[in-house]
Amino acid sequence: MKVSRPVIRALVVPFAFSPLSIAIAQDSQTPQLDPIVVTATLGPKTVGESLTSVTVIEEDDIRYQQPKEFRELIESQPGVSVVPNGSFGKTTSVFIRGNSSDASVLLVDGIRIRSATLGGAAWQHLPPQLINRVEIVRGSRSSLYGADATGGVIQAFTLPQNEGETGWLEAGGGNYNSQQYAAGAALANDSSKLSIGINQFRTDGAPVVTGGEDKSYKNTSGVASGRHQFDNGVRLGFTFLNAEGNTEYDGGEQDFVFQVAGVNLDVPITANWRASLQFSDARDEMEDFSSFPGVFNTRTRNSRLENWLTFGAHEFVLGAEYTVDQVDSTVVYDERSRSNSAFFSQALLNFDALDVHLSLRSDDNETFGTEQTWGVGVGYALNKNYRVRASAGTSFKAPTFNDLYYPGFGNPDLQPEEATSYELGIEGRYTRWFWDAAVFQSDVEDLSLPSQNAAGSIPEARLRGVELSSGWRQNGWNLRAVASVGDFENKEDGKQLIRRAENTIRVDLDKEVGTWVFGTTIRAEDQRPDQYYDMSTFSSVRTQMPGYGVWDLRAQKTFASGFVASLTVGNVLDKEYATAKKDVSTDYISAGRLAFLSVRYNFGH
Repeated sequence: MKVSRPVIRALVVPFAFSPLSIAIAQDSQTPQLDPIVVTATLGPKTVGESLTSVTVIEEDDIRYQQPKEFRELIESQPGVSVVPNGSFGKTTSVFIRGNSSDASVLLVDGIRIRSATLGGAAWQHLPPQLINRVEIVRGSRSSLYGADATGGVIQAFTLPQNEGETGWLEAGGGNYNSQQYAAGAALANDSSKLSIGINQFRTDGAPVVTGGEDKSYKNTSGVASGRHQFDNGVRLGFTFLNAEGNTEYDGGEQDFVFQVAGVNLDVPITANWRASLQFSDARDEMEDFSSFPGVFNTRTRNSRLENWLTFGAHEFVLGAEYTVDQVDSTVVYDERSRSNSAFFSQALLNFDALDVHLSLRSDDNETFGTEQTWGVGVGYALNKNYRVRASAGTSFKAPTFNDLYYPGFGNPDLQPEEATSYELGIEGRYTRWFWDAAVFQSDVEDLSLPSQNAAGSIPEARLRGVELSSGWRQNGWNLRAVASVGDFENKEDGKQLIRRAENTIRVDLDKEVGTWVFGTTIRAEDQRPDQYYDMSTFSSVRTQMPGYGVWDLRAQKTFASGFVASLTVGNVLDKEYATAKKDVSTDYISAGRLAFLSVRYNFGH
């Protein structure tokens, strides 16, 4: 890999001298730091049983960090590099293991949302205040989720009420004239549960480019969910999340709508057969007000059936899925809709210490034809604490409506991006701490170029790297440290792929002291190439963006009366750093220091 020794030392040394590395591995108790995840295998499995690299961001982590943007939760996590075009609701790209930003799937409560024209999700508009858990699954998942799950899948779960709470109110404010207001309520009995929540975050914002003016952001969001279990075991549920508002950017502003809605039915047919049916609707809408105004509304409707069959310790899934993408835009596309039919299967086999996962999927798209993908994973538990795993799989990313049909830009002959991925990992999990190490490689054909270029692709790219993560909980301490070292290159010329940071590190540390919680986050990303479009020469120019580091602080106080006060200080050192290049003399930049104080009252305590 093209990684210098000083960089490697900077990423690995914190692990070598952390309490995680010197903790005694002789703990013979049952492992506890092995949370349940559902994204990796469609159903509940522990992280260890999922046989893939998974990062879980728990409710406590989100509550302590008090993020204002969703990207704050996933930035610099293992294999994840986030590139925003400025702070507070500005266009955000998420690269997982060096794959294209639109080659990662975003799910909200199991419902996929993305822009059918741009391809990627509007990560910047997902309200973290209404999220209580995040699962980041890295590596190929097209054999379960279809197109675009090449880099991985990130699933956000919306906010339910904490046990014992019947409602809550929250208000807060900070510099940049930032304000937040929220409220929620819940009703529950033995068979039913209903919860709702609303949140508004608004700010005058900060400059998004060097020498620019403050750019505001407003996001008003709401979430509702409910479920009921009948006497015969049938479960009926629904989920709804809507976020809408306005964001200013350099050169204009946009009104947006980010919305998912779904109904699911779970039916136990026999003791060994369970069927699950979901209908969902996801909308990504945007109206642009600039020198080139326009409307870009996309809608994705999905029907999905899963049949779960259990035979002893083995589980099998047989399913089908039908998806329709629709575009309603002021730009005239040659095609405004397309459908995709899919059949998929999964086998989760357990032979005592040996686990085997097999998956196979076939997608038939009316635009680009049929794509078959497969996945295989093998895991072996050396004992109750240590497990080794290996996996391989294929994936593809579908060309977007912009790639295919945008006037003067699209190429209707563009074919799906295809990849073959491999991973080898080992992990140790104990009562109070864990560690995980993984190496991976993906060979990608027809890797998509960024949207500011004419639609095209890189014939062959190689993405490989190492990911390290570890965590420790004891006596009120909660420490998590992660690092990634990568090599993402164009095999044709050997150059590093643009916008991807190859080397990242992040440390989150929180300490409970009585009714107080004190915490900090330190993260850093290495330099990375970028490119901008030169209007004078009508060509793309490659440049280099410097690396950066960020330090955040936080404190939280719980009062016996049900009040919780939280203070967060982001970017403590008030460091201005560039996240992307706009043109020859202009960078997209981060906001400076943000201090924010909020107070929450929980009813029912």
